[in-house]
Amino acid sequence: MHTTAEQQLHLHMEGVSKSFPGVKALDEVNLDVRAGEIHALAGENGAGKSTLMKILSGEYSADSGTITLQGEQVRIQGPLMAQELGISIINQELSLIPELSVAQNIYLGREPTKAFTGLIDWQQVNSQAKQYLDRLKLEVAPTTQVMGLSIAQQQMVEVAKALSLDAHLIIMDEPTSALTEKESKILFELIRELSNQGIAVIYISHRMEEIMELAHRVTVFRDGCYIATNEIAETSIDEIIQLMVGRKLHHESPVEVPGTSLELLRVENLSTKTKLKDISFSLQKGEILGISGLVGAGRTEIARAIFGIDPVDTGVIYLDDRQVKIRSPQDAIQAGIGFVPESRKEQGLLLNMTVSDNLTINILKELSRLLLIDRKKALKVASEYIDKLKVKTPGPLERTANLSGGNQQKIVIAKWLTTNPRIMILDEPTRGIDVGAKQEIYSLIQNLAASGIGVLLISSELPEILRLSNRILVMSQGEIAAELSLQEATQDIIMHYATGGAK
Repeated sequence: MHTTAEQQLHLHMEGVSKSFPGVKALDEVNLDVRAGEIHALAGENGAGKSTLMKILSGEYSADSGTITLQGEQVRIQGPLMAQELGISIINQELSLIPELSVAQNIYLGREPTKAFTGLIDWQQVNSQAKQYLDRLKLEVAPTTQVMGLSIAQQQMVEVAKALSLDAHLIIMDEPTSALTEKESKILFELIRELSNQGIAVIYISHRMEEIMELAHRVTVFRDGCYIATNEIAETSIDEIIQLMVGRKLHHESPVEVPGTSLELLRVENLSTKTKLKDISFSLQKGEILGISGLVGAGRTEIARAIFGIDPVDTGVIYLDDRQVKIRSPQDAIQAGIGFVPESRKEQGLLLNMTVSDNLTINILKELSRLLLIDRKKALKVASEYIDKLKVKTPGPLERTANLSGGNQQKIVIAKWLTTNPRIMILDEPTRGIDVGAKQEIYSLIQNLAASGIGVLLISSELPEILRLSNRILVMSQGEIAAELSLQEATQDIIMHYATGGAK
């Protein structure tokens, strides 16, 4: 679809402001979305994207400003009214009830009833739901229980629900965050089909490549303010990022590691009962070794095996050319290995505890005397790492849950730095982090390597792997399919091996 100035304007938001105690979340922002347009919203965490969408979907009311929908000015007073106006939002956290069927979820609370008895007409519920599933080419029976569906299929059920509400405007918030590449492509096809049917889609994503591939236009917010709206055909990733962060970002290339570098880690013929088959590689001092591959290829399993979480069936691990047995995370920590897991909120942090508590949790023994923690010393250590990693927080006693994703990730990394590790394993270190914070994490990873720490970097984002790594291992079906030097690695070559291509 080629958008033109003459194309019908579906949504016009003008001068919208919203304040919370002590924070101006939106400051007179504007947004125009055309009928049938895929319109991306970009901005760092806290830029105002979600607040504006919550106003549009009726969750919040604006302090000032106007909303015009299909040429008529409206006041959206609650989510039900937004639905009646043809606005649907599909949040990152899906709102389906797992125990109910697909059809029951689509028509929950508005089931058609039989004329005389007033009882729910389940035959009609299922047949109507099937019409929407067919429209989306989703080959799932309407009677299927939602808990048995993949995340991608559940998202499509949410879209079917939106269509059943006669939605003309669908908001999608980070819809691919939990999807595989294959599932993302299916979703993109669906979004394009919705666009072809005249439905406007507002698409929120931190992934710049997705925005460039999918959207017709992109609107950028920064610090609660409207910055710009650009045609995708006339902009670039670098330009969007510059608008988002308000400055040019420096792209540092990986530093070449001399061939004579000291070998920190060597893994020989490592296998596990569940996934890994005959894994062998080495990691040098000051090297960033990228591990790439599709979801389920065995990348995380390598990290878990080295860190002593998963039992190793066969194989040997050497540290400094000396064989070691790592049977538990405690053994790994004592050997000088740190591990930043894929899910920082579930596995990396105690969100209800303070920044200081999280930062010092791995060194409590060193901070204790006679079984009592020296709080003054702990706060001093925490403050040092807050300064060193430029963590944005009111102070070390702030609750960790109140920090942005990027600052939470810095704390997960910092808590391992307190142990003086020689090897750091980073699993998806920038997942769910906005682009400005991502650049800071990149610099931090490069600084770790520059200080002599060996880094194992696991990432689904190929640009990230290519930008940071000195060498790259490509995983496929539990095996190392290829080892690539920085000079020979490209996105196409990595995907060739990741998808089972021959050497």
